[in-house]
Amino acid sequence: MADFVFVHGGNMDTATWNGLTTGEEVFTEDGKMGGEIWDGTVSFLRDQGHRAFAPTLAGEYSCNLSGHIREICVLLAENNLHDVILVGHSYGGMVITGVAARIPENVGRLVYVDAALPDSGQSLYDLIESAGIDAGSFSGLEPAPPYVEKLFFDPSKIRAIPKTYILCTKSDFVSVTGVARRKIEADPDGWEYFELPASHVPMADMPAEFYGLIGDLIQSPGE
Repeated sequence: MADFVFVHGGNMDTATWNGLTTGEEVFTEDGKMGGEIWDGTVSFLRDQGHRAFAPTLAGEYSCNLSGHIREICVLLAENNLHDVILVGHSYGGMVITGVAARIPENVGRLVYVDAALPDSGQSLYDLIESAGIDAGSFSGLEPAPPYVEKLFFDPSKIRAIPKTYILCTKSDFVSVTGVARRKIEADPDGWEYFELPASHVPMADMPAEFYGLIGDLIQSPGE
């Protein structure tokens, strides 16, 4: 049995999800998806007997990056999770990096799903701008506290943790994920790298293929 924790990116609205999904449309009270973007993935894993958690992070205007990192650290502690496979989508890559640097002994693998891959001292906005893109040009990505806070961490804390990157080739985030790809190419030690011909949200438009990649991690989570 494996333990998974999934961290969503910016709080996607249901209209965006419904425009991408190959499954049933989703409607929520506040019009936001939060951790529900992982519902299919979580069901897939639980059906195989694994534990999977997909919390909805505190709102982007009521919390910052450090607060989101604390939320996930608390979840791991409260559920006694060790050797966990920590999966981050989009902005969630910032969060899982911070969690792993804080409590590396609890993390068995990091999985970045079309996600931010920060260096120490970078914010999500910094990463976007390092790709030559105006961060303000991304729809729905206002300069909220989590996106402008810089993440400072000791890279040596996470170097030994196995890592997987899943890049989505039809993503509107490809300019940013391309930066991640180049970082991995320059220093591939400890990395697995995959590409999916999917949108930025592969769990919506390529769920079967995405679940297959996640299933492969279950077979050998620590390799």
